[in-house]
Amino acid sequence: MKNGRVKIFDTTLRDGSQGMGISFSLDDKLRIAQVLDELGVDYIEGGWPGSNPKDISFFNEVRKLKFKRAKITAFSSTKRAYLNIEEDENIQTLVSSETPVFTIFGKSWDLHVEKALKVPLEENLKMIFETVRYLKKYSDEVVYDAEHFFDGYRENPEYALKTLKAAEEGGADVLVLADTNGGTPWFIVQKIISEVKSKIINTPFGIHAHNDSDMAIVNSLIAVSEGATQVQGTINGIGERCGNANLCSVIPNLYFKMGIETIPPENMKKLTFVSRLISELSNRAPVTNLPYVGENAFAHKGGIHVSAVRRETRTYEHIPPESVGNKRTILVSELSGRSNMLEKAKELGMEVDKNSPAVKKILDRVKEMESRGYYFEGAEASFELLFKSLISKVKKYFDLEGFRVFVWKDSEKAIPKSEAIIKGSVPDEVSRELGVKETFDHTSADGAGPVEALDKALRKVLEKFYPSLKKVRLVDYKVRILNEQLATKATTRVLIRSTDGKCTWGTVGVSDNIIEASWIALTDAFKYKLMKDDENGGEK
Repeated sequence: MKNGRVKIFDTTLRDGSQGMGISFSLDDKLRIAQVLDELGVDYIEGGWPGSNPKDISFFNEVRKLKFKRAKITAFSSTKRAYLNIEEDENIQTLVSSETPVFTIFGKSWDLHVEKALKVPLEENLKMIFETVRYLKKYSDEVVYDAEHFFDGYRENPEYALKTLKAAEEGGADVLVLADTNGGTPWFIVQKIISEVKSKIINTPFGIHAHNDSDMAIVNSLIAVSEGATQVQGTINGIGERCGNANLCSVIPNLYFKMGIETIPPENMKKLTFVSRLISELSNRAPVTNLPYVGENAFAHKGGIHVSAVRRETRTYEHIPPESVGNKRTILVSELSGRSNMLEKAKELGMEVDKNSPAVKKILDRVKEMESRGYYFEGAEASFELLFKSLISKVKKYFDLEGFRVFVWKDSEKAIPKSEAIIKGSVPDEVSRELGVKETFDHTSADGAGPVEALDKALRKVLEKFYPSLKKVRLVDYKVRILNEQLATKATTRVLIRSTDGKCTWGTVGVSDNIIEASWIALTDAFKYKLMKDDENGGEK
């Protein structure tokens, strides 16, 4: 490997966008390209300009941007059979993209040549050679992707090698061996690459692995160990079917486990941010159990684990979470021990003596609440409110005595309507401080559903006393039935995520009444916002 480096070829914008449910807008694609450049990848495959207008627009716009490190590459197939290459619309559209690098894929499997392309084997070789040779006149580099190479080699090794030779003789700068169906085991990948190296190839080679047998990452690493100088993949492994090699694992595995540099080492801390940004722009929730960058990658729940991590992080963490921009998370549950509580207190900026009775009090309370169905792993805000209320004094922002919710439907075709009436008060000192005479007693509000009606009723009164609550909005609402066998009498857990535009937090409520469970989670969301405002010096 040249200079101990492997080049990263990111195809999130092309191969990644072929994943089910993923559709990047033009603005999304331009933003992702800039973020990938900041991460430090070597190549960004922007799309197939011959396939759709959006990709053509991308290449027109991306020319206006300046990139520090990454080279933009456009993608296409080899020329069509029996057609003069100057007359091939796909190839001419590719040339007009004016990218410094072109990526071309061609058929390596005789099955595809005969059944899909329906051309003679020799014609396919000619198509590969002529396309690469032609494109070399218009670009700095041509990357040749040998589609279905491993399947093709296993069935007809002689022909698969001829396809590589055709690309090499045409002037390809890199020959990329693709496991397009994603079903080749790692030991076969290793065997084939070893044989290919001994028979031909003076040109640098790379790997493009799909994940249909959950081997895309290991196949990429095996290829590097065999001499590959380029690895293709996508952020978070998104892509068609089961996706591609996940670069958020490939990059740190190469660096931390194999001592091979890809992106600049100082940029390794950007991996988690990039992973979660791509999830957001893909309109997908982040996968929490992804290695390195997932929310659970450095989460500790068992008390023995937490106790050990507090003494020496290496006991249960293979790398420091900060090295990839992630963070350690201490979970609280019925499995928690004293160490969890002490570490959580530290995380919340509170010093608690390990022998304090408060620690046992909190632990007992958490276990008792979880036995009733509470779940704090997705509701850190509710846990922080509970924790601080048990070991220190938490300000009482409002007192809610009760609520009524009415739901009615006027006719068969009418839309159901909801009204919430709440009763409560705020402390006298709050109303005096703000110069508001009333402290509130009853108020009501309508909503599309009972939870929205409760939300509106609370806001109607509280925002007069606490204006910062105007910024709070719900971004997620999840309902879970805990003991389905009880049918309509089952216990319900409601998880709510809220944001003020700067921070996002989760709260939880549990009851055998879904409205009360929602009410508990909703009021916790407001209390948490007000508590954090006070801790941060107030917000107007």
